[in-house]
Amino acid sequence: MPHASIHDAAHGVTLDEIYHARARIKGQVSRTPLWHSRALSERFAAEVYLKLENLQPTGAFKLRGVTNMIAALIERHGHDALAKGVTTASTGNHGRAVAYAASRLGVPAVICLSTLVPANKVAAIEALGATVTRIGQSQDDAFEEARRLVKEEGMTLIPPFDDPLIAAGQGTIGLELLEDQPDLDRVILGLSGGGLLGGTGAALKAIRPQLNVTGVSLSAGAAMFESLTAGHPVAVEEVESLGDSLGGGIGLDNRCTFALVRDVMDDHFQVSENAIANAMVDMLEQEKMLVEGAAVVGLAALEEHQIDIKGQKVALVLSGNGVSLETLDQARQLVKR
Repeated sequence: MPHASIHDAAHGVTLDEIYHARARIKGQVSRTPLWHSRALSERFAAEVYLKLENLQPTGAFKLRGVTNMIAALIERHGHDALAKGVTTASTGNHGRAVAYAASRLGVPAVICLSTLVPANKVAAIEALGATVTRIGQSQDDAFEEARRLVKEEGMTLIPPFDDPLIAAGQGTIGLELLEDQPDLDRVILGLSGGGLLGGTGAALKAIRPQLNVTGVSLSAGAAMFESLTAGHPVAVEEVESLGDSLGGGIGLDNRCTFALVRDVMDDHFQVSENAIANAMVDMLEQEKMLVEGAAVVGLAALEEHQIDIKGQKVALVLSGNGVSLETLDQARQLVKR
């Protein structure tokens, strides 16, 4: 895909903004390790690294963007900006990050989730003191409730992806990747709303333009990829998946991440449920890490599509650990078939 200039991009996610984000989140978000995987390196005849975002305090990368946005709002408007509480719609990990940040600030939080969000993610959000509202069969349905809370009750919306402050926060992953391995050839990330891939890709492309940014989506309900193919945001049906964090739409009024992903992503793959299941089991058995389906789609794509990375330095972003033993058992059953 052709790349526009990251420095003057209309979506507002510049390298300067990503560095500002890093300063805001310092001390509140973990600088996660980049771990060399001997097993995967031998399997693919490459140098394969795992970016361990599953080690964040909330178990997923989402804390970066949430922390940056809340800190920026307080910088600009003071604590009064959050006086009536915060709300969002989420597939789980973002909601947990918002609940975590709200609990530290002592402000109320209402997290709107669709009925497709797994029970373990609902419980994790409620454990942080937030109120959970279950509504509808998609993230778009949940968003309608979040917007109502903003309009009628004056709460502050912390969007899950489509905001420059959120994407810039996620972009701090890109800074860390290139500080730890300056000569990376490829970074593979899950693609859903585009905050992770867009923000991280913006940092990577601004610093090392020749690096390949690879996105991976579910085989069904790939809203961002379908939108890029159509040339504008489109609605897709949300389906149950082992990679549930990659579900949900991008918003028909998307103002940031659609253009951002279009500018920074080089190639894209979709992965099947069987491939995700195999990757989840591989990650547990070989790397001794229990991570969610959305976190292993990079490995799933390498296997299912036989992507040639021989001789390259490649980083896979393990985006989160929000998986229940029940979901892991489902993955194991698929692997056995």
